Amino acid sequence: MGVSLIQNSEPEIFGVPAGADAATLTVVGRGSPVVFLHGWGLTPRVYGRSLSMLAQHGHRVLTPTLPGFGGTPDHPPEARTFAGYAAWLGRFLDEAGISEPITLIGHSFGGGVAIQAAHDLPERVARLVLVNSVGGGAWSSDGWGIRPIGERPLWDWGASALGEALSIRTIAHTAASLVNGFLPNTLRDPGAVWRTAHLARRADLRHELGVLADRGLPVSLVWGRGDRTIPLASFESMRKALRNPPVLTVTGGHGWLIHDPTTFADTLRRALRGP
Repeated sequence: MGVSLIQNSEPEIFGVPAGADAATLTVVGRGSPVVFLHGWGLTPRVYGRSLSMLAQHGHRVLTPTLPGFGGTPDHPPEARTFAGYAAWLGRFLDEAGISEPITLIGHSFGGGVAIQAAHDLPERVARLVLVNSVGGGAWSSDGWGIRPIGERPLWDWGASALGEALSIRTIAHTAASLVNGFLPNTLRDPGAVWRTAHLARRADLRHELGVLADRGLPVSLVWGRGDRTIPLASFESMRKALRNPPVLTVTGGHGWLIHDPTTFADTLRRALRGP
């Protein structure tokens, strides 16, 4: 437990809410609260440059470390579900002193947590932004035959992630992610890393997305067109479940927002402006 801050040359934009000791936490900027949930095997530190740029444009950005990552204790067995993560986020907001509805942004695995939290905690989420998120219900091995995401083999998921990690465009991002996220997480709690991998790989949150569409919650999808980790079929099934929400597409793969912070900050500003 404890609090960590991203340091830069403008310390006046940083602050920590009273009582924010429920998890490792980074808070940057002032203004309306934006909570960012990181991807599988990572920590908020990997996104530091991107989130600092977002904070400089009028948002107070909170970035908790999800249970099981970055030294934050894992859930008890009965809570190792997306619903368990959503309940944890509600407690985190309480202890961080955040009572007003938030903008919730989730990348990859964090997107799945964000979907469930928006579904389970409707009074706490005013807007949802999903960035190359898990949660779609379909995959395809050849681009044609669409199958349920639960049937996606572990080897296919792993091969896709490895292929993207080893691409020339993302090699620097891969090194930073390994040093600041995946390797320390695996050494601290390998069981949590692989349990959440299984949860992410099979995530089908189309029902929850449909409920959010029924409620009229503003939801935006942000998609890196070169993503090999999240199948295009999964993204399209999310869009269908949400009944064609606003979509912003960018050049890049699954981790594009980490190695292109300028584009990330600009894309989020566009998403948060709404239609």
